[in-house]
Amino acid sequence: MRYMIQIHESEEGFSVSCPGLPGCWSQGNSEAEALANIKIAIQEYLEAVKATLPSGELREIEVAV
Repeated sequence: MRYMIQIHESEEGFSVSCPGLPGCWSQGNSEAEALANIKIAIQEYLEAVKATLPSGELREIEVAV
């Protein structure tokens, strides 16, 4: 899957968020580190959401923008 992210540089490094997943964000000392960290954050976010869903059939769809 592909997710749009927003990255911000500051004196302290880089922060990155995923606007499509509210509250999903990470940071890093370098841009590369921040990007690697947001990938992990997105995976963990989706696992947490999946764990809270009521039982039933889950499916995935792909949407092109």
